[in-house]
Amino acid sequence: MKKLMSAVLAASFTLSAAAHDMVPGEPQQQPVLLQGGTLYTITDGIQPQTDLLFENGVITAIGKNIELPENTRVINIDGRHVYPGLIAMDTTLGLVEIGAVRATDDQEEVGSITPEVSGHTAYNPDSEVIPTVRFNGITHAQIVPQGDLIRGRSSLLQTDGWTFEDAAEVLDMGVHLSWPRVGLNTAWWERRSPEEQRKANAEALKKLHQAFTDAQAYYVAKLAGESQGTDVRWEAMTGLFDGSSKLYIHAQDKRQIEQALDFSREYGFDLVLMGARDAWRLAAELAAAEVDVVYGAPYGLPTRHDEAYDQAYATPAILAQAGVNFAISYPGYWDIRNLAFAAGNAVAYGLDQQQALAAITIKPAQIMGVDDKIGSLEVGKQASLIVSGGDVMNHLSQDIELMFIDGSAVDLNNRHNQLYQKYRQKP
Repeated sequence: MKKLMSAVLAASFTLSAAAHDMVPGEPQQQPVLLQGGTLYTITDGIQPQTDLLFENGVITAIGKNIELPENTRVINIDGRHVYPGLIAMDTTLGLVEIGAVRATDDQEEVGSITPEVSGHTAYNPDSEVIPTVRFNGITHAQIVPQGDLIRGRSSLLQTDGWTFEDAAEVLDMGVHLSWPRVGLNTAWWERRSPEEQRKANAEALKKLHQAFTDAQAYYVAKLAGESQGTDVRWEAMTGLFDGSSKLYIHAQDKRQIEQALDFSREYGFDLVLMGARDAWRLAAELAAAEVDVVYGAPYGLPTRHDEAYDQAYATPAILAQAGVNFAISYPGYWDIRNLAFAAGNAVAYGLDQQQALAAITIKPAQIMGVDDKIGSLEVGKQASLIVSGGDVMNHLSQDIELMFIDGSAVDLNNRHNQLYQKYRQKP
């Protein structure tokens, strides 16, 4: 009983504490001019000493000597850098607060075939993690359910909002699946024999194919008016067959990627490869197949004895040289705050700086089909942008001073800053 009461109290404390104090920004009330900054437009180069005007949440003018509407608020940002808001793909932001506390972890549904699951329904907009992520320039995050096979559907949310409805950019944008293991686990904790592992791998692959066969049969029957009711699992996958939704396949190993490519060709799906640690081994094939890659292994040690020590860091440059259309991600929830630094690190290992910026702004927007709204500084696009005192991709100089999402000023305070301010006063 004592242990049970302790667990209840711990869970209660955790749940009561898992809400930040920052109030979401109000809708833009007056025109705002950012004056004299260096604009990293992404699509139209770098423009020093240039002004940017936005009204009603939309960028309305970029240039010099802009004619200002009445009641414009002018913010002098001379010497600062202006970027479109950073876009984090493949995250569990808002789905988990403390990994060791089950009550705060809602990343995964029970079962291995759960396409009906939507990431945004479990999203906690009050998560203490969200403000710490915003502080490093991330204005949008793709919320992705986790799981062993067919995980569910992801949603793109803004990082400032009272509810997921407030934060919604695009809901249920694509179906995610984890490609079954193809190799053997030789780690000390693996209890299954090689034969048992091979059998499990084959069974998972068979189960995956059967699920898509059933989903396709459901779709065909629905088109013919012969369906016998609604199956929420296969209903969630109809967008894959009518072309209105993308398939996001999470695969790391070269053999997984090859199987995923064959699978996509068989069905004709619009494929996005997620994670893709071994994408460098298939760069030419991925470029030829015009497969979008969301590279999610920007840090880490070599995975094989014959790999270079810097393979993880150099892969983005290899993909760029091969002509692969790619974005850079940093999967997880806490670690995504380092997204900009992961892109900057890729620059140190051969990636062009503008390509690195594109990989965390316009490329994610293009892959998710929202590049008409976000991802670059252009007239007519949403005023979702950040102002930094230095290079946003540099650990030493990044200093996010201002953030606007749809023109709304965002509170950049966060739990980390509050604790820093507290303990710097400790004797």
